[in-house]
Amino acid sequence: MHKQYSSDAQQLSRARSVITLVYALQAASFLLAITFIAAVIVNYVKQDEINNTWLASHARWQIRTFWFALLWTCLGTLTLLLGIGYFILIGTAIWTLYRIIKGWLRLIDEQPMYQEG
Repeated sequence: MHKQYSSDAQQLSRARSVITLVYALQAASFLLAITFIAAVIVNYVKQDEINNTWLASHARWQIRTFWFALLWTCLGTLTLLLGIGYFILIGTAIWTLYRIIKGWLRLIDEQPMYQEG
């Protein structure tokens, strides 16, 4: 029984490290955009290790942040010539930053992003 607890604690620690890495990569994307793609790849590769822990909601939050940011960035880029693209891109950047900060703070507080179920 003690070994099982130790194994669970190690799995949770590794999963937490992955989630922390992904938030760091997402934040770094404001300086180097390719890290946003690296972050979502890490999420998908490590998904099996994170499932069935309270950190699964963080992984889902991070993946959704990537895909919606990509959608809005594409829409903003396509509408640049219309003038509204700038506002869409600025809004996307603020929204993405908000999601990174909110997620990281909840991770620090050891809270899931939302209730599972």
